Amino acid sequence: QVQLVESGGGLVQPGGSLTLSCEAIDITFRLYDMGWYRQAPGKPREFLASISSRDVSNYADSVKGRFTISRDNALNKVYLKMNGLKPEDTAVYICKATLRRDHWGQGTQVTVAS
Repeated sequence: QVQLVESGGGLVQPGGSLTLSCEAIDITFRLYDMGWYRQAPGKPREFLASISSRDVSNYADSVKGRFTISRDNALNKVYLKMNGLKPEDTAVYICKATLRRDHWGQGTQVTVAS
């Protein structure tokens, strides 16, 4: 069973920054494609960024230039560095690991408010 544990969420002011972490437990992490999504209340889950097992990254247009995804295979972690946060970025941020099938974390809350 793949376990993904997100951390790093919290309350931040508009224009601020946060870095989210997702640790993968008991998997051969380097083989997995990893991704970040978010879900705001009443809205569908939204793709934000992905990074493949070969370190190729991809971003949604809504976050391109503001968010950066990275991974550390030695630590079994994927990160999402978020800059220039806006109130509309408020959501639960969820990590996904993919190898033949998708595995989801529980998410971490990010609230952008003054």
